[in-house]
Amino acid sequence: MMQFTEEWQGCKIILVILAHPDDPEFFLGATIARWSAMGHIVHYCLLTHGDKGAQDLQTHPEQLSQLRAQEQRAAAAILGVHSVSFLNYFDGYLEPDLAMRKDVVRVIRQMKPDIVVSSDPLNVFPGEVRINHPDHRAAGLVVVDSVYPAAGNPFFFPELIHQENLLPHSVKEVWLSVTNTPTITLDVTEYWEKKLQALLEHRSQIGDPVKFEERMRSRWTQPVDAKDPPRFEEKFRRIMMG
Repeated sequence: MMQFTEEWQGCKIILVILAHPDDPEFFLGATIARWSAMGHIVHYCLLTHGDKGAQDLQTHPEQLSQLRAQEQRAAAAILGVHSVSFLNYFDGYLEPDLAMRKDVVRVIRQMKPDIVVSSDPLNVFPGEVRINHPDHRAAGLVVVDSVYPAAGNPFFFPELIHQENLLPHSVKEVWLSVTNTPTITLDVTEYWEKKLQALLEHRSQIGDPVKFEERMRSRWTQPVDAKDPPRFEEKFRRIMMG
């Protein structure tokens, strides 16, 4: 398989905007490790703290939120992520309205990323036995609506300019994970161990760590050439905003 290259010149700022703690690691943890190793600067913005990520009625949502934020920061550190921020929306209740769009535009104008990563808002059914979480779809929709046209246009949310001195910023690329229509397949075998290490920090979410690791290691792709070892892949829909 021909090795894919992003063909980026110099260091890029990459902003990953997703719904929940652990989404970045599950959706593209190995790719994030790859980008960090290449010298790019990766930031996270999570829309929620994942306060509904439990089934036990004795779990207190606020305590769970604090725990999951700690887990997320620990996981991000393993992957070389530069910063982690949260917008503090309630888990499970994301609606891509104008208020949320303004919040996301604010983050984009603050961070000035070259590349923004989110999840594909069109992917309702990732497989035959799953329905994509509505928060994943809402996050993807608010991100793409924020990237274009709002973040780069001075007439969208002008108060961000006048009150917060946040000038328009145009993103160069959007990468969408959790997609049924990928245009890029990355061989991330080299970075799969880093992804696993990061995922294991999400102790509140993964259950038995030994069984979890076994499940994750079973997700290899059979190479075309039987002589080659199995490989791990992450897939994206890439939109060039040129």
